[in-house]
Amino acid sequence: MKLRCIIVDDSSMQRMAVAKLVNNHPNLAMVAEYSNAIEAKNGLKNNEVDLIFLDVEMPIINGFDLLESLENPPQVILITGKPDYALKAFDYDVTDYLHKPITMSRFDASVKRAVGKYEQMHRVQEDEEHIFAKSNLKKRKVILNDIKWIEALGDYIKLVTDEANIVILSTMKSFEKQLPEDKFLRIHKSYIVNLEKVEKFNSKNVEVDGRQIPLSRNKKTELAEALSNV
Repeated sequence: MKLRCIIVDDSSMQRMAVAKLVNNHPNLAMVAEYSNAIEAKNGLKNNEVDLIFLDVEMPIINGFDLLESLENPPQVILITGKPDYALKAFDYDVTDYLHKPITMSRFDASVKRAVGKYEQMHRVQEDEEHIFAKSNLKKRKVILNDIKWIEALGDYIKLVTDEANIVILSTMKSFEKQLPEDKFLRIHKSYIVNLEKVEKFNSKNVEVDGRQIPLSRNKKTELAEALSNV
């Protein structure tokens, strides 16, 4: 398997050095190189990426600023010439932290860690289908069947489960794309429901676990059809 990766570094020499390591590694596939965070953020909108090799110290927008601006960042291996950032790096749930100059053995160890994490994140058991949602700068495993409904909260959304309410930085539209269409339905601009948790509904509301959730008029027929297939 190959992880699709990008390099983000303002130094052309450093990009060349990392690109050489990437292109010679059997588990990596280069997608693109970027000289600044703005280019990288735009590139991530158009490319599917599994791993970012990210320089910390860049002008205007540094590596940490870029991470904070991304809704659902892929895995990240931070690269820097200063060891001072190591502790801060792991607050961002990065996969690894490489100190310049990068040795082949240390690079290989980082990639091995990234591959292992990728395989763990995508190992979906049939009886426990799940996704990973970023909450408080960390990715949290959420069992899909535990979600009762999802509620919009401005720039955030709230996943309501039996155990807890999980607040994550995401738009409804973006998060909806991660959900299986046969199990979840957006019934209102501010609500998505787990179809298996719906107890009853009328022309205005859907009842889930005793809670009345508003139903848009144009979604009533779609809801009825979706429930008939559950």
